[in-house]
Amino acid sequence: MKRSLISIVLASALLAGAPMLALAQVTAAAGTAPAAGTPSAMVLSNSTRILSTLEARRPEFSKNRAALSQFISTEFTQVFDRDYAARLVLGTHGRGASDADVAAFADALTGSLMQRYGSALLDFNTKLKVRIKSETPLRGGAIVKVSSEFLRQGGEPIPVDYLLRKNGAQWKVFDVMVEGVSFVQTFRNQFDTPLNQKSIAQVAKDLKAGKLQAQASGN
Repeated sequence: MKRSLISIVLASALLAGAPMLALAQVTAAAGTAPAAGTPSAMVLSNSTRILSTLEARRPEFSKNRAALSQFISTEFTQVFDRDYAARLVLGTHGRGASDADVAAFADALTGSLMQRYGSALLDFNTKLKVRIKSETPLRGGAIVKVSSEFLRQGGEPIPVDYLLRKNGAQWKVFDVMVEGVSFVQTFRNQFDTPLNQKSIAQVAKDLKAGKLQAQASGN
């Protein structure tokens, strides 16, 4: 049960969707709103759009997975720093890599993740309670960590943390940690062996062809 929920958390977290709902609940209860331009404001703004769209178009998305994929791709591009995350996943393998190779790897990794976990968004319970615990600036404010908890009836809370950085003028998510496990680190470990054996371009091709799959939750 928890693994199933983690898959849903991953899909929604990669869209920065789930904790945004939590922030909406918290700020409404407190009668306050996050300051404009902050990571919290970005989270809150995206939540309204993403979750309301999922609810309004759920019947359509259930029947038309191509439409769901297009929706996910568009939102993911807006809120997730794919290329920066890809460079972190590549680690030492990405040193000296061209922007084109990194972008190809980022696209392939994203496609593999969304193919495996994207449909979990259709099962996401928008009434699931989530609590925002803190927002912590790191590295002099260049990075912000937003900590939250997913609260379930009859189950232990699941901690979910987000790391964001500014990409131009916009805050974007580049890593998600569920129960303390960083998905960037998970992918780095997972792809270390293939990247030792093949080029970044070839690993990206294998991901696109389905010869490799990004497996974030281990199930």
